[in-house]
Amino acid sequence: MLHGALIGCGFFAINQLNAWRDIAARDGSADIVALCDTNAERLAEVAAAFGISRTYTDAAEMLERETLDFVDICTTAPSHRALVELAASRKLPAICQKPLAPTIEDARAIVDACEKAGITLMVHENFRWQSPLMAVRDILASGRIGRPFWGRVSFRSAFDVYAGQPYLATGKRFIVEDLGVHVLDVARFLFGDVLGLTARLARVNPDIAGEDVATMMLAHENGVTSVVDCSYATRLEEELFPQTLVEIDASEGSLRLSAGYQLTLTSRTGGVERHDLSPPLLPWASKPWHNVQESVLLIQKHWVECLLAGTRPSTSGDDNLKTFALVNAAYESAATGATIQLRDV
Repeated sequence: MLHGALIGCGFFAINQLNAWRDIAARDGSADIVALCDTNAERLAEVAAAFGISRTYTDAAEMLERETLDFVDICTTAPSHRALVELAASRKLPAICQKPLAPTIEDARAIVDACEKAGITLMVHENFRWQSPLMAVRDILASGRIGRPFWGRVSFRSAFDVYAGQPYLATGKRFIVEDLGVHVLDVARFLFGDVLGLTARLARVNPDIAGEDVATMMLAHENGVTSVVDCSYATRLEEELFPQTLVEIDASEGSLRLSAGYQLTLTSRTGGVERHDLSPPLLPWASKPWHNVQESVLLIQKHWVECLLAGTRPSTSGDDNLKTFALVNAAYESAATGATIQLRDV
C-alpha cells in the first residue's frame, strides 16, 4: 500500500478524501495517513470525519515526521509552488490541484523542480476523467465517425459556485482560470494541441471581480477548429451544472453529448445511435456533483497505477503547461483583441 498525506482540507478536498478512502477499501493500493491544514479547527473536523489521527498545521513538519510515498496538494494556486517544491526537496511524488500556479513562470518552476528531483508530478485536471468525456474520446480514437474537423466543448450554468468557494468572487481572473482550464484541457484531450487561440471575455455579474463568461476559438495542430465556451451567468430552463456538453462534426458522421449525458452518433448515411452515458452515483457522492466526484476517483486510481508502474501520468506537469498556456493566451487575446499563436512552453 502507498501511504500519502493530503495538504488542504477545504471544499474540494472532501471529494479527494472520499476517493482515497474508496481506493483503500477496494484494493488497498493507497491510503491517506496524515492531514495538514493551516486552519486547526477545519483540520480537526475533517480528521475526525475520516478517522485520520495524524494531523499537522505545518506542511514541512508533516513531511519531516511522516514516512510517505506521495503528497496530495489540495490548496489554492498561490501556495502550490512552495508546497510542490517542499515535496520535491523530500523526493516525494506530488499530485497538485489546478490551476498549477498563478503564473506560467511559477508553473514552469514547479515542473522543473520535480524533474530535477526525479519525482512524478500530476495535475488534478479532473474534467477529462469524467466517464462520459472519456467515452467520447474512445469513440474518436476508434474512427467510427471518421476524422473530426470541428468541435465545441461547452459549460454554461448559473449555479452559485460562490457559496461554497467565496474566494472565486474576489479574483481579477475567474472563469477561464478556474473553470476554463478544465474545459480547455478537454479540448486538448479530444482534439490535440493548439496552434492559435482567440478569446472574448465578459463580466455579467456585477458583484464579482473577474470575468464570468468566456468564448474561445482554438485552431488545433491537426486541422480541427474548436469552440470552447464557459459561463456562470447563463440561466436555462434546466440547470445543467456541472455537465460539459460536446459537439463534434467529422468526415463520416457527428457526435453530440447533450444534457443528461445523452450521446447521439449520426453516420454519414443517416444512421443514428443513442446511448445513455450517465455516470454512476458512488456511495459517497451526491447529485449533481456525481460526475465530478467519479472523476476524482478515476484520476486518483490513475495516479496510483502510474506510481506503482513508474509511468508518466496523463495529466503530468509538462502536459499541463500546454493547458496553462491556453489560459494565458485567452487572457492575452481578450486584452489585445488578437489571435495568440501558441509556441513551445
